[in-house]
Amino acid sequence: MILRRPTMMWVSVALLGNTLGVSGHVAAWHKGMYCLNGTTPGVDDSNTNAAVQPLFQLQESDWWFHHVNECDMFPPTKGDFLELPANGEFTVELAVNRAFTTLSYNGANTATFGDGKDHPGLGVTLDGKADGDACISDPNIHTQNETMAAGTIFAISYVSDLTQVTKENLVVFTALYHTPWRRLATYKVPNLPACPEEGCICAWGWVPRGCGEPNMYMLGYRCRVVGDTGDAAVAPGKPPVWCEDDPSRCVKGAKQMVFWNQLEGNNVQVSGVDLAGEPKAPTYNMRMGFADGPQNDIFAERGSANPTYIAPAPTPTLSGSASSKTRGISIMAVVLSVLLVQIRL
Repeated sequence: MILRRPTMMWVSVALLGNTLGVSGHVAAWHKGMYCLNGTTPGVDDSNTNAAVQPLFQLQESDWWFHHVNECDMFPPTKGDFLELPANGEFTVELAVNRAFTTLSYNGANTATFGDGKDHPGLGVTLDGKADGDACISDPNIHTQNETMAAGTIFAISYVSDLTQVTKENLVVFTALYHTPWRRLATYKVPNLPACPEEGCICAWGWVPRGCGEPNMYMLGYRCRVVGDTGDAAVAPGKPPVWCEDDPSRCVKGAKQMVFWNQLEGNNVQVSGVDLAGEPKAPTYNMRMGFADGPQNDIFAERGSANPTYIAPAPTPTLSGSASSKTRGISIMAVVLSVLLVQIRL
């Protein structure tokens, strides 16, 4: 038995490694998101990637809030919100699988990037790239380097019921240029007014700039504004337009998310090539009129909302990458648990 236990341990380590998803696209992970636990009723799946599947050539009823795999049918646990500090910032984890976030395995598999790896040469060497392919495929973030990463956004709707969200009342309130890139991503918040008592509905979006299928992303979150909230309501959003070649055409004020390349329900159409000579992609940057950071021009007149103070929940903040020592201890704990089950059997 003494000779066999180390063998069982290495088998268990191998099996544990095989259970972790190591490929896919990217989602913004947070306890306030829809389908955090996957899309199997009654199952809390620490290894789910249901949220990361991109949306392409779908009916509107399927792409809207990622209904194609019923992600929108699995809300976060009651009381869990993505908190938005007015005039502050919040952090989420951009990862290809929940397994590579602090929301699984006590963060044992987290690293600099969202595939559980540190990638010291990503965007500079062939790290993460296939031979002869200029685009990074591991992780699958649709870019050649950080500078060319297309940008991601969060939008907010001042309704508490996801079924009441419309394109017009879902307004982009922050953009983060050069993402998705690293796992930890911090977004800045403008002077948002308070949400209804039961919270708001938020969405995360991303439109890749080339490097594969021209798809889009739309994920749902239950969110709420905290801190000293603003005194101006968010105005209805208008569809953004391509304005890279003529900034005067950029839509001013509140803007909708980009919905494109679907079978129906698109609010953006682009064709031809951009100023770099590449096929146009309506990404979340000034090519579509989205400034980097908080969108401070999205509000109606002052006095259209009642300012107040809402205390943040006493929840721990996201940590950085787990150290090698911490990872080793956490993985060993899982392995020992597996061994104890085997011994009992």
